[in-house]
Amino acid sequence: MILLRAIRLLWSAAPSAMVRGAFAGVLVMAMGAALLGLSGWFITATGAAGLMGVGIAFDVFRPSAGIRFLALGRAAGRYAERLWTHDATLRALARLRVVLMADFARKPMAELRRLRGSALLVRITADVDALDGVLLRLVLPLLAGLASHALAFALLWWLVAPQIAGAVALGYLLGGAVVFARLIRRSTALAAQAETQAQTLRRQMLGLIRGQRGAILQGTLPQRAAEITQTETTLRAAHDTLDRAERNAAMGLSAVVAVLVALVLWLADGLVQNGALSPAPAALGLFAALALAETLLPLRRGVAEIGRIQVAARRILGTPIQTVATPPAPHPTARGLVVRDLTVPHPARDTALIHGLSLDVAPGKTVALRSPSGSGKSTLLDALAGLHPATGDICLNGLQLNAWPEREMRAILTLVPQRTALIGGTIRDNLALATDDSDDDQAAWNALEAVALDDVIRTRGGLDARLGEGGAGLSGGESRRLALARAILRKPMILLLDEPTEGLDAPLARRVLHGIRTALPEAAILTASHREAETQMADQTIDLQSYI
Repeated sequence: MILLRAIRLLWSAAPSAMVRGAFAGVLVMAMGAALLGLSGWFITATGAAGLMGVGIAFDVFRPSAGIRFLALGRAAGRYAERLWTHDATLRALARLRVVLMADFARKPMAELRRLRGSALLVRITADVDALDGVLLRLVLPLLAGLASHALAFALLWWLVAPQIAGAVALGYLLGGAVVFARLIRRSTALAAQAETQAQTLRRQMLGLIRGQRGAILQGTLPQRAAEITQTETTLRAAHDTLDRAERNAAMGLSAVVAVLVALVLWLADGLVQNGALSPAPAALGLFAALALAETLLPLRRGVAEIGRIQVAARRILGTPIQTVATPPAPHPTARGLVVRDLTVPHPARDTALIHGLSLDVAPGKTVALRSPSGSGKSTLLDALAGLHPATGDICLNGLQLNAWPEREMRAILTLVPQRTALIGGTIRDNLALATDDSDDDQAAWNALEAVALDDVIRTRGGLDARLGEGGAGLSGGESRRLALARAILRKPMILLLDEPTEGLDAPLARRVLHGIRTALPEAAILTASHREAETQMADQTIDLQSYI
């Protein structure tokens, strides 16, 4: 079951923190039940002592101290519960984000490039938020509740009567199971529908905000607004129905508590009348039964969101995570890039893009691949970077591509794709993605100078100048050059560039290419090009038309 897989994944992230959180939850519930039970026993016992005329001899100090201890202990336990359960949840969510990124890393590069950042962010945020409730509103309260009932059963059996202990345990077990089963049956589909509509609404709103100008110019703004209104109406209706189901569950649980308390009162009255139980322990059992209602009520929200949690879990964990064996550390025997008899399949069709390609890129040399747009240059670079399947031999520094562990391969090979990937943040933040030494300002400025971007960055405020989402604030050519500067900071031995000077005029393109070669004099550089400036700067040009 997908829900159990999600629980196992989250629990394994911090099992000791989970146990601490569950223990604190049991402590809070146990102290709450003991507090109400002891208070009931104390009131009843003092009243009985007064009626018997021995009130002056009744010890009120120790029960009062016990009540104060339980009240303070419950408050401290509640604080510890919040602290430990949220610590456990944050650890689990950190693990979940790693799983999400690993899942996306396994997808083909062509699929990753089709993803829209806003839609992907909406999905990840909503899914992580949904699975947040697995621990805080479902698993930990359920474990704490079951443990509290087991402890209460043992104490009521010992201190009060087996009949009352059995009635409390059985009543809450059966009554809670019936109410929650009915809630699950009514809410699962509704919660899933509400989650789907909520994500649709977020995507529609983001799309409208981003494309507002185009929608106005094309006259589609009323239609898109109507679609958003319809989605919101459907979402609101699902939420209203879900809230009614949850309120009905609350009424059902209240009815279970009322019936159970009446049953305990009837049993206690019979035992007291028969002389099998004194009034004070009977009151303890009655108030303990009432206090144990706290173990059921917090579960309502978590149970009502099971449908939403399942939708998120299926998206995140629908494909089993495959463990790939890590190759041993490589021992390079040569330098540069060597390709022999390479065939690259089309990413979407059962045909080949490239047939029988062979090439050599020696250290310090630049080779340009030339062919019309859409003929497979980008896919070929993806294959050479290990991001797309291919048949034939690809050797990096004398070793086959599949013999390199991922980390070691990325340390010597860098691909700058045609689609620039920048993040919202400072220039320094974007450059820091390439190196662990983000404090080396001189290296950053050298890289920016190499791509003729240093003057532009200085006029914008330097390395701490902020960019918007996706690098907003820079032109297309400036964004391209910032990505190239980031690649230079990696100091790769093999550099793959997909149309590196797109959007630049010819003089600036030649200056940028010369700067890259000056900054990386020993790198083997392979470019996918269709501009004359790029092919003129290359030591060799290969026309891919012969291999298509």
